Amino acid sequence: MFKNKVISKISKYRFELSHITIFFAVLIVFQIAMVFVQKSTLNDFLSQTQDWYKRYSAERLAIVTSTSMELLFENLFLNRSVQQFDDTKIIYSFNVIFKQQLIQRTVKDIFLILLKNRRLYVIDSGQKLDLYLKGKLDPYNVNNNGPHHEAVNLFLSVKDHLRSSEVIYSTLENKNTFNILVPFVPDGEYMGVMYLKISPDFSFLTDEIKVNFDKVSLIYSALILFGLIAIFFVSSEAVKERNEAQKILYDEHAEHLKKQIKSEKESLFTKRIYHTHHKAEKIMGFIKEDVRKINTDNISEMKDRVITYSNFISRIIYDMKWFDQEINTIINPMFHTDINKVITFIVKYVFLRVSSKNDMFIFELNLDDSLPLVHVNEFIIWEVLEPIIQNSIDHGNKNQIKISISTKFVKEENLSYIIISDDGVGIVENLLTKDERGIKKIFLENESTKTNEGFNSGYGCFIAYQMAVTRCGWDLDAENLSPFGCRFTIKIKK
Repeated sequence: MFKNKVISKISKYRFELSHITIFFAVLIVFQIAMVFVQKSTLNDFLSQTQDWYKRYSAERLAIVTSTSMELLFENLFLNRSVQQFDDTKIIYSFNVIFKQQLIQRTVKDIFLILLKNRRLYVIDSGQKLDLYLKGKLDPYNVNNNGPHHEAVNLFLSVKDHLRSSEVIYSTLENKNTFNILVPFVPDGEYMGVMYLKISPDFSFLTDEIKVNFDKVSLIYSALILFGLIAIFFVSSEAVKERNEAQKILYDEHAEHLKKQIKSEKESLFTKRIYHTHHKAEKIMGFIKEDVRKINTDNISEMKDRVITYSNFISRIIYDMKWFDQEINTIINPMFHTDINKVITFIVKYVFLRVSSKNDMFIFELNLDDSLPLVHVNEFIIWEVLEPIIQNSIDHGNKNQIKISISTKFVKEENLSYIIISDDGVGIVENLLTKDERGIKKIFLENESTKTNEGFNSGYGCFIAYQMAVTRCGWDLDAENLSPFGCRFTIKIKK
């Protein structure tokens, strides 16, 4: 159960090839950093261990040498006088101890510092020891800068401490050389110290450990790197396969969307044609009526009117041929349309020609003569204005409704305004709410205030919005007036 929840949680996230690449790069960087940190830690450990062991080994060597010298003293001179021994034997015995230590490359110097009758003697060979035992060795002159001057000064600085404690005393010189003073106590009698200068070197050992560590780190890092590369290639192949599948899916989805958009356009085209079909029938009726009324007095007026009607019918027929019209048939520099003239013609020769006009509605026009011409086909403007005016007539819900149409040009803003308002009951508030795209519902498809909604209701304002906003790039808005009525405002940028 828990496993399924984890898989479900992870499956919500998509990992691209770039994510995997960054992930592996971070792992490799962390591995390299970890190797350097481990090596630095190992170096610190080896350095501290080596420092400790250097002192320990130097002191142990000094103790062993001093013990050997003490045992020699005890075996040779305990209960026997010096005269009983051959001088050559004494010299040889002590030189063996000195030379055995000096042949080691780590021991730099070794000698005895003895105190006798408050005088100080330095013995660094069997010959001097023989002279010391016979009382013929000269005391050491501390004011003389001889080869053992520094060691003697070190002994003099700590002689009281050594005599009282009889423990090893050592100092470190140049981070690698130890000066060691070992109390010389043959047969339990303190006679002085044995001095050793030792420079122990264990770098060969630490270097070998470091080299082996580097080898292990290199092999370990190489194995991890090769493992990550293998995982990377496997993951990249998996991601590629997924991306290919996604691409196929996206292509199929795009194709489906194209078909859906085409279907929606065709559906809209069908509904738009159906919506304008009755208008064409009405205009054809006007043409027939005007043809019957032609005489010598009104032939010029009738001809212009019939031509305009005929052009509108031609536009409707063109719309029937193409559900996705070319933009240059809508907006084109060759068009110079007078909006005021289009409004006047629609009101006078379309809406006011119905027989019941006096009982149903009246018009009030307030047109600005300074309104500039627009580069839009005049019958597109007709398709925009006619549904809005018809909406006021159909949804006024009054016996007689007053429809006001005004135009205005604001030179400072370089904007033209077409304002269509009425004194009816207004628009249902629900239709003035906006969807997620910011479009009011009254301008959406299949939205209508008719109580007996039919299959093709709710397309008048939708078509007007599509033509004005989507095709012409104008602004179209609807609002209710206080205390009653509604207003449609078209804003045209020059």
